[in-house]
Amino acid sequence: MVERIVEKITTHGKLFKTLARNPKFWVILCVDAVLLALAHYLAYAVRFELHLNVKEFHQFLNLLPLIVGVKIPAFYLFGLYRGMWRYTSLDDIITILIVSLFSSTVIISLLLFGNRFLGFSRSVFILDCVFSFGLITCHRVAIRYFYQRYGTSHSLVSTEDRPTDKKRLLLIGAGDTAEKVLRELSENNQLPYQAVGLVDDDPKKIGLKLHNVAVIGLLNDLEEHARRTRTQEILITAVAFDKTRMRRIVSLCQRTQLPFKVLPDMNELLNGRVSITTVRDISYKDLLGREEVRLEQEKIGAYLTGKTILITGAGGSIGSELCRQVLRFTPGLIILYDSSEENLYNVQMELRHEHEHVTTVTVLGKVQDLRLLDSVFRRHHPSVVFHTAAYKHVPLVERNPWQAVYNNIFATQLLMEASILHGVDRFVLVSTDKAVRPTNVMGASKRVTELLMLAYSASSWDGCLSPVWRQRTEELNDEPLLYPQPPGPHRTRFMGVRFGNVLGSSGSVIPLFKRQIEKGGPVTVTHPDVTRYFMSAEEAAQLILQSGSMGKGGEIFILKMGEPVKIADMARELIKLTGRDPDNEIEICYIGLRAGEKLYEELITEGEGIVGTHHEKIMVLKGERIIPVTRLNDLLEMLAQQAKALDSNAIKKVLQQIVPEYVPDFTITT
Repeated sequence: MVERIVEKITTHGKLFKTLARNPKFWVILCVDAVLLALAHYLAYAVRFELHLNVKEFHQFLNLLPLIVGVKIPAFYLFGLYRGMWRYTSLDDIITILIVSLFSSTVIISLLLFGNRFLGFSRSVFILDCVFSFGLITCHRVAIRYFYQRYGTSHSLVSTEDRPTDKKRLLLIGAGDTAEKVLRELSENNQLPYQAVGLVDDDPKKIGLKLHNVAVIGLLNDLEEHARRTRTQEILITAVAFDKTRMRRIVSLCQRTQLPFKVLPDMNELLNGRVSITTVRDISYKDLLGREEVRLEQEKIGAYLTGKTILITGAGGSIGSELCRQVLRFTPGLIILYDSSEENLYNVQMELRHEHEHVTTVTVLGKVQDLRLLDSVFRRHHPSVVFHTAAYKHVPLVERNPWQAVYNNIFATQLLMEASILHGVDRFVLVSTDKAVRPTNVMGASKRVTELLMLAYSASSWDGCLSPVWRQRTEELNDEPLLYPQPPGPHRTRFMGVRFGNVLGSSGSVIPLFKRQIEKGGPVTVTHPDVTRYFMSAEEAAQLILQSGSMGKGGEIFILKMGEPVKIADMARELIKLTGRDPDNEIEICYIGLRAGEKLYEELITEGEGIVGTHHEKIMVLKGERIIPVTRLNDLLEMLAQQAKALDSNAIKKVLQQIVPEYVPDFTITT
């Protein structure tokens, strides 16, 4: 106890020496002393109705050293001289109130013990507390106002860097987000915007003000309000999860023919901060109206915090977003595994420079490289594996089906067996809606990986190796790559997550459409009626993490994708977002379905049952057929032989044996 007291006294001594070297500290302290003396005099003046006789004036003078001698040290002890008053906040004002009450209580207590409060007016000390709080608060607020109004001391001397032509900004939405934006605009004089008004759908808000900026009217009259206020740019601050409302807002903005931007939603801003500096152009993702994902932080943290996490395909759209989302739960180590040098480098640099606290290991190579895979597991002992690596481009895979066999199927099987042999806790397989009643090799290969996941979940480890593992072991002619694993139950919990297309991913049509629009068109759509499910990479990654916390082993989780989107409608919306007319300026051409494509995708197949979970955006399949590992290995050995021979039709026939619902197209040649 004594040591703590000595330590605190030493700390305060060092702090005081630092403050004492700052001239501003003494200026603030002297002004506070004068204000406290003034507050005490005002208390006497109000109490005695401005008629102080000699006795009362002498009492005021005698008390003044006690007043200042108690309150100034109290202000110091409560940290009021450590703040930067140009950033005075509500918390600081509350602290001033607490210190005023505390110091007044101390003064009254001293007088009670000294002379039982004889000859003193009680109301004087109440008024003294009120005036002290008011004057000290006004002093602090005045400092903040001065800096907000006139900027930093540097800008007072030179105004070269201060923007002179600020854009007149009209804000859509008069809620919490708009309040934060307006506060930042008022506090930062260097920002190139001047707010000229707000519009909202709520008629009750008209005439009200946020940070001295008025709500000038309803959203429906946006064009008129923009003209009247001579608006130069529009900012959408009303985060609209309803896609119908968001599209209405965008349509109204387009009518004004002014540039308009939007603030990112909370899925993008991991730290939850809204800033005017984060504004961006509107994107198709905003028009989807996807609701914010509710994450069970404790459950996810329980299996990620402090653990070693392996993410395959870490440089891809889903893999890289998984890396960002996993960081929120402070893992011990993230292993970034990818075969693309450029993608792996990009995600490595992002994590290194933007998240310096995280420890990462980069592995450049293919998952089916058995020696490399086993080395990674031996060296780092991952606890959780997220498997996102796969070939996903339907037409390319359709014409090169052996690559789907090696990269999608056998790589996944090797990774699953390595996870079992090295004692991984959880294995999360990222699947696709194209695995449902597949009409292409890519979808069929992903369905095979789902069947492998179910097989390994349902069976004990019996020591049998996959055909590729056996073959590679023989080729290496080296020491056994496996840890001695006795037959019996294994500890690894396998689960799969099935969802549709991810906006902006390498396999998405949106990057293609954007390039075509930039070139002036035409925009190519396969069929007028083709539809797809879409979600953002942030939402997909968050729901993958959530599913990983829910799995007991052997589940395929289905993410609720909402309504399917017509690709033709998406193309029209993207053209409109660039300010062009899809009917006159940019042509939309229909080129026919590509190899292996379907008109629409499904999330469940015949014979599968689907039930809800406790999470509103995640469902789980039941009634899945399970093929024993030994039977699968026999079929996969046949598949390996056909892949080695580069025989497309033979590969499809074997895939059809494994996935009976698969309808192959034998007319496609390489």
